[in-house]
Parts: sequence; structure tokens; C-alpha cells
Amino acid sequence: MNRRKFLKTAGAGAAVTALAAPNVWAKPKSYRWKMVTTWPPGLPFYQVGNGSAEGLAKRIEEMSGGRIKIRVYAAKELVPAFGTFDAVSKGTVEMGHGVAYYWAGKTFAAQYFGTIPFGMNPQGANAWYYEGGGIQLWEEVYKPFGLVPMPCGSTGIQMTGWFNKEINSVNDLKGLKMRIPGLAGKVLATMGVNVILLPGGEIFPALERGVIDAAEWVGPYQDRRLGLYQAAKFYYHSGWHEPSTTSELIVSKKAWDSLDKDLQEIIRGAAAEANVRAISWADANNAEALDDMIKNHKVKLKLLPKDVIEKLRVKTGEVLEQANKDPLSRKVYTSYSRFQANWSKWADISEATYHKYIR
Repeated sequence: MNRRKFLKTAGAGAAVTALAAPNVWAKPKSYRWKMVTTWPPGLPFYQVGNGSAEGLAKRIEEMSGGRIKIRVYAAKELVPAFGTFDAVSKGTVEMGHGVAYYWAGKTFAAQYFGTIPFGMNPQGANAWYYEGGGIQLWEEVYKPFGLVPMPCGSTGIQMTGWFNKEINSVNDLKGLKMRIPGLAGKVLATMGVNVILLPGGEIFPALERGVIDAAEWVGPYQDRRLGLYQAAKFYYHSGWHEPSTTSELIVSKKAWDSLDKDLQEIIRGAAAEANVRAISWADANNAEALDDMIKNHKVKLKLLPKDVIEKLRVKTGEVLEQANKDPLSRKVYTSYSRFQANWSKWADISEATYHKYIR
């Protein structure tokens, strides 16, 4: 009986002690990270606004309940614009924001995760990224550099550019001095164009003074912001060179591995949200800007002639075939091309039919 009484008394005491003891929860670990970008301060869409680098950093902080706070640095505020890739790769900063085709010098395959001439539009590109193994290939390409990449925005189909004369045939391209970067520049060079590389801030004065005869930048909103309609009146479209320019978020693999799984998923979710917000912003603002330039600034909107587009298509195929020499680039090229071939069949039946016959 004494034993039972003792155990009963001891149990009651333990229960009282347990009820009286305060609940102690470990405080979640917080992170203070840096993000560097390839964009100048204040640049709409890319650096500031919905779907931008700063917008993405803000959403990550909000969605994580403040557990991840990110300070965003524009180009040259911490590292040069094109020092972003190396800064994140080396772990100098935790994050970077730019476009993958800037890193073609590091690995040719990177360009498929930005855009390629005659490639897929934003819908097709996103289908490949999220459902066709594109992101997994992207991670494989960036793994040797210690980076975790993901899409976080898109400009949509870009404009062919501004020209100071009409383009009526392939011959009109020969000898033309044009500002255009990347694979598109390589393609045009095979057709006799003198390709000139200039940063965005130097395009307007070069076009206005006749240093160049033509230039592409982004699309109506960004082009109007630079005042390009004041330097040339022929505004060509077709989207052949950049049908879906994807913005990328890159994260240092070491920093990424330090995060709990829920925070990793928050970053992926915020990047996917930015991807949707960015293209929505671009479509809405480009529509207004193009209408304004045509109505109020006498801009002449023109489509590249069909024979010019077909010649560009042939030359693009030749350039890509010659360039995809290393095994990893060939692997990405094969995946992208096969996916595009299948996706295009559906796009022709769905989107193309609707826009041509129904709308």
C-alpha cells in the first residue's frame, strides 16, 4: 500500500510540474543574404516592380515570415553587371539575377535557358522548364559552378528592333551596322550584318548619330523609355531572335544547402510567382506603349519580309548545329528541340488557330 501511495503521489507531482513548466520553442534560424543583378538601378521590370529582382526579394521575405531577408544590389553597386555569375559561384554573395545567355562564355548550353532564335515562346519555354525536364537540365549545366538556377521572369516575345531604313529583302541587311547581342548577332553576321555590342544606355546616342543603323533592345515599353522612337522610325517585329527571354535566379549551392527544406520551397515558389508576374507586367505595359508610339510619335510598325525570316531560320539552324559541339550542350539542344517539335504541334492547333481564325 505504501508503494502504491508513493507512486500515486509522485505521478501527481510530476503532472503538476509538467503543467507549470513553460513551453520552450527553439527560435527558427534567420538568414541575411545579398543578391546582385545585371541591371542598372531603377530599371523597371528587371530591377524594380512586380516580378523584378527587388520584387522577388520582397516576396521571399514575406513568404518566409522574415526568416530570409535579402538586400538587392544593382549592377556596379557591389559587383560589375557581368560579374554576377562569378560572385554567386564563388560564394561572395548568395544570389544573383540576370539572364542565362549572358554566361555563354562559361558554357554554351546556358543560352537555352534564356532564349534562342526561333525557339519557344513563354508558354512553351515554361512547359519545358517545369514539365519537360528543363529545370533539371539547367541544374546539371550549372552544377560544376556551384549554382542552383531557376526561372523567375520573362519579357515575352521581343521586337526585332529599330531601323533607319526599310528592310525589303535579304540584300538590305548586308553592310548594316546593328546593335544585337548573343546568338542572333552570330546569325546576322553570317548574312553580312556588322554586329556591334553596346550596353543599353549607349544605344540611343549611337542610333541617333548614325554610328549604328539599327538596334534591338527589348520591347515597346523599354524601347520607349530609352527614347528609341526619336532616333529611328521603322519598328520591326517578328520575334525571331528572342521569342522568350527568361530571367534567372541563381543561388549559391552552399547557401542553398544551408536552408531547411521549407525555405528552399519558398524560394522556388516565389521565383515561380515572379515568372508569372513579370510576363503579365510586360504584356500589359507593352500594349499601351506600342499604341502610344504608333498614334502619337508616328512610328511605322513593320513585319520582316517572309524571305528574310526564312533565311534567318536556315542560318540559325546552321549556327546551332556548329555550336553544339560539347556533349552537355548537345544534350540540352536535343531535349529542347524535341520538346519544341511536340509542343509546336499543339500550339499550332490551339493558340495559332485561335489567333488566326477566331479572335
